Amino acid sequence: MNRLITSVICGLVGINTILAVDPSRPRLVVGIMVDQLRTDYIEYLQNLFGEKGFRRLMKDGTFLKDVDFKVSGLDCASGTAMIYTGAYPGKNGVTASKVYDPARKDMLPALNDPSIIGNFTTETYSPANIRLSTISDELAIDGAALGLVYSIAPDAQQSIIMAGHAGNSAFWINDNTGRWASSTYYKDVPNTINQRNYSNPLTLRIDTMQWKPALPLPHYPGLPAQKRQFEFRHTFPKADRNVYKMYSSSPLVNTEVTDVAVSYIKDLRMGQRGDAIDMLNIGYTAAPYKYIKDGDYRLELEDSYVRLDGQLSRLFDAIDKYVGLDNTFIYLASTGYYDDSVEDDAKYRIPTGTFSVKRALSLLNSFLAAKYGNGDYVDTYSKGHIYLDRKKIEEKKLELNEVASVSRDFLVKMSGVSDALTMGDIISSSLPSMEAKRLATDPKTGGDILLEFNAGWNIVDDTRFPNDTQNIRSAMVQTPVFFMGHAVPAKIVSTPVDATAIAPTVSRVLRIRSPNGAVSKPLLLE
Repeated sequence: MNRLITSVICGLVGINTILAVDPSRPRLVVGIMVDQLRTDYIEYLQNLFGEKGFRRLMKDGTFLKDVDFKVSGLDCASGTAMIYTGAYPGKNGVTASKVYDPARKDMLPALNDPSIIGNFTTETYSPANIRLSTISDELAIDGAALGLVYSIAPDAQQSIIMAGHAGNSAFWINDNTGRWASSTYYKDVPNTINQRNYSNPLTLRIDTMQWKPALPLPHYPGLPAQKRQFEFRHTFPKADRNVYKMYSSSPLVNTEVTDVAVSYIKDLRMGQRGDAIDMLNIGYTAAPYKYIKDGDYRLELEDSYVRLDGQLSRLFDAIDKYVGLDNTFIYLASTGYYDDSVEDDAKYRIPTGTFSVKRALSLLNSFLAAKYGNGDYVDTYSKGHIYLDRKKIEEKKLELNEVASVSRDFLVKMSGVSDALTMGDIISSSLPSMEAKRLATDPKTGGDILLEFNAGWNIVDDTRFPNDTQNIRSAMVQTPVFFMGHAVPAKIVSTPVDATAIAPTVSRVLRIRSPNGAVSKPLLLE
């Protein structure tokens, strides 16, 4: 009997040893993704920042100044997926926010899952289409699902990517109602979310909000005279059907996100429970505000960085108060792209033109019908990808590769098109110049022909309503990543770092496995 009691006690001691957090590892991990964050703006505006936000990251952490994502055509979803999986879009399953669904013959969100029900939303999302494990997944597995893994962001798909397959919950701001929404894929609904949705929802506050410069205008550097004379003032009228999209595109949304993040840390006692490592994933924005009438984003963009710095300061102070920065590992990354495209005023005489997608598809279909017989050979278009109607091509007993090649040769001659490539051209080429396209392209969801356009041209997708206009502009900028806390050294790294190395590096610091599809070795931060 005594031997049995001794065995039970020893077993309980063993379990407690397993559950106790290893002192060599942090108690809390905070992953922060900032949409379209640029290194040069952080450095350019650092004199406007306080001491506890970006300056704290630069002074106390490791600052990677040039994280190279290698691929073009990134957006918020695909850039976030690269950081969290450590793999390129062509492999991780998230090549863009929207992908083509041949069954529905429509562009759908990359993480659309009709088997799932929305929570506070009619949207149906899940992480099922993310083909690889994420940092969050590996941390949950390491902690035997005892640690909390939460995610909050303005964007639905970004929040889900950060929460991963094994997270407790992912919440985002619904574009139609302004409420914090989720997916029934996740089982946890923190009480702080319920309280915010019912007691203090955005819909009760949105009409009273306005965005004005946080500092006197002379403080903002590099502005033309007309921008230094009048303050901007952006409001969010509830009567506007896009009001919540406008709000989520503004830096004011970062305040809402921080409010929720601080509530999570405080009320859920994240990093304070002592049984496993907890993880809080946060999405912010530093994107140009596209609702500006004159198309000059500069003043608003500078103000966005100033305001973001203030929110980071609030967040870090809360972490220090409730958990301790020494007990926390923080990484902050950009989504790896920057979209400031806008049509220049005609008075500057910049070479330009308009490419009508509807007209191009109609001409292509007429050409193919003349060559192969009457029929609709073209299915749809999305962001440079043209999808052929494979069912029609099969009915005609034609070879898809041949029809795609003929289409490519026809399209490349159109005004505004700088190049046209078939899917076969992309995936079979070993040329270094094709590497970026190959890494970014998923044959399962990509188009049969990929078009590239001349810089300065306006691409009008008039196949849908309302029309979507994209101004073509190359914006290759340096994007940063910061690591801070838990024995991370203070240093600046100026040499380029592959974005796929971030997930393995975070994993190394946490002493967990890298995501299962990570393609790079971890960085040695010591």
